[in-house]
Amino acid sequence: MLGLDNIEKIKPGGLELKDRLVSVNRVTKVTKGGRAFGFSAIVVVGDEAGIVGFGLGKSKEVASAIAKAVEDAKKNLVKVPIVNLTIPHQTSARYGGADIFLRPATHGTGVIAGGTVRMVVEAAGIKDILSKSKGSSNPHNVVKATFKALLDIRRPEEIAKLRGISLDKVFNG
Repeated sequence: MLGLDNIEKIKPGGLELKDRLVSVNRVTKVTKGGRAFGFSAIVVVGDEAGIVGFGLGKSKEVASAIAKAVEDAKKNLVKVPIVNLTIPHQTSARYGGADIFLRPATHGTGVIAGGTVRMVVEAAGIKDILSKSKGSSNPHNVVKATFKALLDIRRPEEIAKLRGISLDKVFNG
C-alpha cells in the first residue's frame, strides 16, 4: 500500500467494518463535446479495534465512487498496534506535502486531531491521542501520511525481543 515492510495485512472476511467518508471531489474532463464530470471519493474503513484501511474510488456518480472506495479500502486493511486505547509511542510521517505528528495521550484525553486524521484514528479504535497536522491539508495526502505514521509504530513486545530485555524494562528503563 505505502511500501512499508512490517505491515500486517488483514483479510476483511468476518469483520464488522464501519466506513467513514473522508472526502468527495468533483473532477472535470474537458472534451471536444463539452465538460465531462466525474467524482473521486476517499473512504476510511475500520473495526474500531486496531484494524483500519483506506481506499479511493472514481466514477461518474457519487454513490458508485463511494462504493468503489469502500471495496478498495477493504482490500487494504492493516493492523495498528494499540496499547491502553492509545498508541505505544510517538511517531511522525510525511507524505507529499502533508506532515503528521502523533503522540500517545493519557486515558480520558480523547482524540485531539483534525478532521481527516480524526477519521483515521477513530476508525482504528484509538480513543486517546494527540496529533498535529502540518503542511498540506489535502485529504488524500493527510490520510496516507497518517497511515504511514501508524504503520511506523512498533509493538512493545517486538522492541523487547529485539533488545533482549523484559517487557517491563522497555517501559520502566
